[in-house]
Amino acid sequence: MTARTIRRLTDAEVHGRRVLVRVDFNVPLDEHGHVADATRILAALPTITALADRGAKVVLLSHFGRPKGQPNDKYSLKPVAERLKIALAPRPVSFIESTVGSDAVAATNALAAGSVLLLENTRFHAGEESNDDAFAQQLGELGDVFVNDAFGAAHRAHASTAGVTKYVRPAVAGLLMERELAFLGDALEAPDHPFVAVLGGSKISGKIDVIEALLPKVDRLLIGGAMACTFFRAMGLETGASLVEEDRVEMARDLLERSGNKLRLPTDAMVASNMKDVSRAHVVAREAIIASEAMFDIGPESIRQFAVEVERAKTVLWNGPMGVFEQPPFDKGTRAIADAMAHATDRGAITIVGGGDSAAAIAEAGLESRLTHISTGGGASLEFLEGKVLPGVAALDQE
Repeated sequence: MTARTIRRLTDAEVHGRRVLVRVDFNVPLDEHGHVADATRILAALPTITALADRGAKVVLLSHFGRPKGQPNDKYSLKPVAERLKIALAPRPVSFIESTVGSDAVAATNALAAGSVLLLENTRFHAGEESNDDAFAQQLGELGDVFVNDAFGAAHRAHASTAGVTKYVRPAVAGLLMERELAFLGDALEAPDHPFVAVLGGSKISGKIDVIEALLPKVDRLLIGGAMACTFFRAMGLETGASLVEEDRVEMARDLLERSGNKLRLPTDAMVASNMKDVSRAHVVAREAIIASEAMFDIGPESIRQFAVEVERAKTVLWNGPMGVFEQPPFDKGTRAIADAMAHATDRGAITIVGGGDSAAAIAEAGLESRLTHISTGGGASLEFLEGKVLPGVAALDQE
């Protein structure tokens, strides 16, 4: 299922109608209770403003945190509403401390064309995560058109992402959802070559299906992060105190045998006795890791090799850090991949970051504007790349 097969925002008549928009406003707050990172809020603005400019009454739904199906002030969307008001000023934005029920319905009916209403956290109701039909029907009373713009939650079959579409039609993709599907779906179906994928993070188990799905399509698959150590063990190398998934070693060995020349591992590593012992961090060849030390980042030679592969590519997909990037000096590999991605974009490559820690590293480096697409959905992007059907996408109207 791709952006070409689903109905989109321009396919729906919205003027004067209540348009129920599922957004992903699950954002971090600082110690003062204010929004610390508004990336997801800002990502939804094109859809919200496009609808409001067309005279829609825009009604927003989102989850926030894990309140376990009960109202909890700690997980109220009030701070998000305040940040949204700033982002959309001078457009009218209101907030109501209800998600469903007579007060919520009355608030949606009272909306003026072109104005925006944010409802309270959908997860204040147990029926949200269980995709309860009765709760989905209550959500359906809030709108005349449904728009899903929450790609980051599209892999969950919840009432506000999937169940509600039984009661509100048309059900179409928002601009952010459409963009996500276009880059993660359409671009990867027929990528420009060389096509290079860079995968990192701690565990091979979380990305085994992504590796399987990408291997037939890529020209190079670069593996970094602690997950590389499971491959090292499969090669018979000493991995010391590094994180290794013992139950995945045989799987890693099989992948190495089947990948031919496509799969590339680090040739050196930044190691230390523990993550906090940064003063003694040093570089060794991958064959020289000793029993008392662990790998916490890829080494300088691996950085050079990976950067060359990325910078000569025409399509690059990156998901997962190369090391413990929150802790210098183990951030060098991840930062180098971010820089290489930016340089590749400058030379005309399509560069896609699959959310999560990789997106955080890009933001920290201030390189967002120099990449083609940064996904807002960590888990959703992984499942989509694995070839899984996302319930929140499957529930939308098809062409």
